[in-house]
Amino acid sequence: MNKIAILGSGIVGQTLALGFQTHGYPVVMGTQNPDKKIDWKETPSSPVRIMSYADAADSADILVLAVKGTAAEDVARAFAAHASGKTVIDAVNPIADLPPDNGVLRFFTNLDQSLMERLQKLVPEAHFVKAFNSVGNGRMVNPDFGGVRPTMFICGENADAKKEVSAILDQFGWETEDMGGAPAARAIEPLCMLWCISRLPAQSVVPRLQAAEVSDQRNVSALPQRRE
Repeated sequence: MNKIAILGSGIVGQTLALGFQTHGYPVVMGTQNPDKKIDWKETPSSPVRIMSYADAADSADILVLAVKGTAAEDVARAFAAHASGKTVIDAVNPIADLPPDNGVLRFFTNLDQSLMERLQKLVPEAHFVKAFNSVGNGRMVNPDFGGVRPTMFICGENADAKKEVSAILDQFGWETEDMGGAPAARAIEPLCMLWCISRLPAQSVVPRLQAAEVSDQRNVSALPQRRE
């Protein structure tokens, strides 16, 4: 079984760490400060070693990048020397450290270049695959949509890496829709904008989203839930 390094100790990193553990994967976690105490949202089934980003990446077969978007490039530089030939599951979105504008999240990228493309350029020897960014943390692992198997959108340049991620998503209860190469992240990353909808009055939006969960089997992955 491949060893997984979760790079990031926030709620998304914790959710994915627990998910991988549930499915039998050995997990380590990388953080900026390896001495800090992690306030786990749930108790891991077995201890998770906390180490630096570089050490976690060096010790694992598959990396999962789960940090805030504004930190992603610095973290990528930290693990770059230990990522050659490895799959990096990129769960990050380029959300700016700014308040929403009229309820719309603000990005620090534009539609001409995604954050994943920037990361791939920074670490060209790694195989980045975009996944998990378009869904809230509460639905990342074995989501319950009343018997409907939802679809996760992925993209990346390496076919073998995408097959590897697709196999993981299958274990996690997801179908996979491969949107193509890295430039497709320009379309996948903005799907997180739909999280904003969850902040609107429930009586105006939520019932329609709940209906969509049943009627639209191919786009359930885009339904919102706050995660950052």
